[in-house]
Amino acid sequence: MARGAGFDFVVVDMEHGPLGLGDLGQVAAAGLAAGVPVFGRVTGPTSGDIARVLDCGATGVIVPHVDTPEQAQHIASQCRFGPVGRRALPGPLPGLDYGIVPAAELCARAEVGTQVIAMIESAEGLENVDQIAATRGIDMLMIGSNDLADGIGRRGQLEHADVFAAFKRIAQAARDHDCAFGVMGLPAGLVNSYALDLGATAIVVTNDTNLIIEGGAAALTKVRR
Repeated sequence: MARGAGFDFVVVDMEHGPLGLGDLGQVAAAGLAAGVPVFGRVTGPTSGDIARVLDCGATGVIVPHVDTPEQAQHIASQCRFGPVGRRALPGPLPGLDYGIVPAAELCARAEVGTQVIAMIESAEGLENVDQIAATRGIDMLMIGSNDLADGIGRRGQLEHADVFAAFKRIAQAARDHDCAFGVMGLPAGLVNSYALDLGATAIVVTNDTNLIIEGGAAALTKVRR
């Protein structure tokens, strides 16, 4: 359905709601078959599922609430094989068609295209953003828009100058340290100024709940009129 609608990737959100690794595995399998990258968002830097998201076939892992360089280093170590990290060698991987291959080949091939994404969503994360972006093994900084605004004392005020300044600072840190930059939770009216103009290459546009509610409401409005 995501491919049919024209989306470029899918996020399975295990931070909020009932979805778990079993659900992620099913979606990742469908994504591999359909040619649609699937990313899994875990509950935070201390989640025990960070590496398992990758073992289950996801293209990448999104880790919310990354506040310190130590947390970023821990995440990278969980997701990267040695010598960069300490990721344990898994069994046959979905992304490699469950092929039985030598360990060195498995590690090399599994690393290709893997994305490790740190979400910056707090005043502390903003303060440490350069060190987080500089962490070897972190591929992207992603902003959780509403949580970031809340975390810097501007709850519900996405258009406030302080929030925009925070977006610019995070985007600049990503550029300075050769990280990609992405956003989540922006209203359409802010996508240009807060995302595209700042170099964002990944935009989480909406979620399944909003699609159903907003699409259903629009369809009913047309019929009732």
